[in-house]
Amino acid sequence: MNVLDFCIILCNPEGSLNIGSVCRAMANMGFSNLRIIGKKENYDENKVNTMAIHATSIWRKAQFFNSIHEATKDCTLVAGTTRRRGKKRKNWLLTADEFAKNFTTENNGKIAIVFGNERTGLTDDELNECTIGVTIPTDDNFPSLNLSHAVQIICYELHKNLKNSTPKISPINLDRLDKLIQNITKNQKKIGFFSLTGRKDMENFWRGIFSRTFLTEGEAKYIENIFAKIAGLISKQKNECPENE
Repeated sequence: MNVLDFCIILCNPEGSLNIGSVCRAMANMGFSNLRIIGKKENYDENKVNTMAIHATSIWRKAQFFNSIHEATKDCTLVAGTTRRRGKKRKNWLLTADEFAKNFTTENNGKIAIVFGNERTGLTDDELNECTIGVTIPTDDNFPSLNLSHAVQIICYELHKNLKNSTPKISPINLDRLDKLIQNITKNQKKIGFFSLTGRKDMENFWRGIFSRTFLTEGEAKYIENIFAKIAGLISKQKNECPENE
């Protein structure tokens, strides 16, 4: 993998100066793919350029989206950064160095790292759109990091661990993965796995697991066929079974 396989996503950032600092932090480590959840016209380009200095090209090429889901359709993994744990947070979190060591040595497709708003961080709903959680351990007495500092640390760990390797697989992106999960849960519903509730939780469960396995298109189709066959066999058995039995 290389730096082109990673994109930095800022989720509704408030400060134009902070965006400029993020651009400079990214450039320091060779990263250039910046995506922002928000509208470009809401930011002061002069302030961005003031802090970006020689990394203004990253701002000029930045892409803007309405949601994390929309911004990550071409990605295979979405890492949400958070310092908080809680009932609705990710069940487990990788430290920055663990994340870098695990996802820089092979061809895993495009990977997104999402950073929340400077004041609030990622909300539970925003983190739920990510497939894994990443944290930067800090002192309990002063745990909050400046946005650009957090980006700098993550990019540094990735830069340190990146290795050039021959592509071995072509994993499906999250847009295709969501279609796979829809097919799985559709067939689960057919066999009565859940009725009125539970489907959304099951979809999140499958999304979290499959996004970490980097499925190929062939594997995705094979899984779809398995669930379709299970649903078909159970439906056939029900039709063959007399009602009074």
